[in-house]
Amino acid sequence: MKNPTRLCLALFAAAAIAALGGCAAVQTSVAKRNLDVQTKISTSIFVDPVKRANRTVYVDVRSGVMEFDRNAMSRAVRDSFAGNANGYTITDDPDAAQYLLSVFVTTLEKASPTAAEVALKQGYVGDVGAASYAGAALGAGNGGSMNSMVGGGLIGALGTTAANAFVQDVTFMLVADIQVKEKTAAGVIVRKDTKISSKVSDAGTSTQTVSEATNKKDYRTRIVTTANKANLERTEAHYLMFRKTAYAMSSFF
Repeated sequence: MKNPTRLCLALFAAAAIAALGGCAAVQTSVAKRNLDVQTKISTSIFVDPVKRANRTVYVDVRSGVMEFDRNAMSRAVRDSFAGNANGYTITDDPDAAQYLLSVFVTTLEKASPTAAEVALKQGYVGDVGAASYAGAALGAGNGGSMNSMVGGGLIGALGTTAANAFVQDVTFMLVADIQVKEKTAAGVIVRKDTKISSKVSDAGTSTQTVSEATNKKDYRTRIVTTANKANLERTEAHYLMFRKTAYAMSSFF
């Protein structure tokens, strides 16, 4: 006759394992079912207001990331400027443009998860407790010994872990460095001093100082856009990430 006390203990242990491993899975599958895209700007840029005839911007988009779709980002920027409330438009002539907007995408990849996201990565869609519970019951049915019941519980836990691997809390991050050059008013000259330091050997470095007079003022900032969803694919996130990043760029004007 099987020991009902041992069976109850085994089922209780299996339920505890399932609860610990399954709570995060349920939260991930529910809380991360929709795509969430967020954009942040490191520093705001305020360009000088100009008359409507001079509200022209030349846009140059570049990247060192092979997976980055330069054409898609350029289209997103053009679409965003098309709806600019202040009347700024894009021109293909850099000499005629009042502003030069240079964009360099440095990063487009999966982001490192935070400590909270690590816990949520143990994801599984479905009945999170069934595998562990069934494993414990299987052990109890094969002789009823504590070893077999614990072994069954472990089999169930491994099944839950394997199933959880099919659901991941994924975050993609796009980092874009932005430079805006603005033509100054007539008669205004900007003096720009640049220091360039480079290592010439293990014994020392070389520093160059470059001074120039120009008719353009420089503004620089960084835009970081993240996309988060369970089992998120890069192609699913890119369109909205590009749109939100482009909107942030056009908001400077």
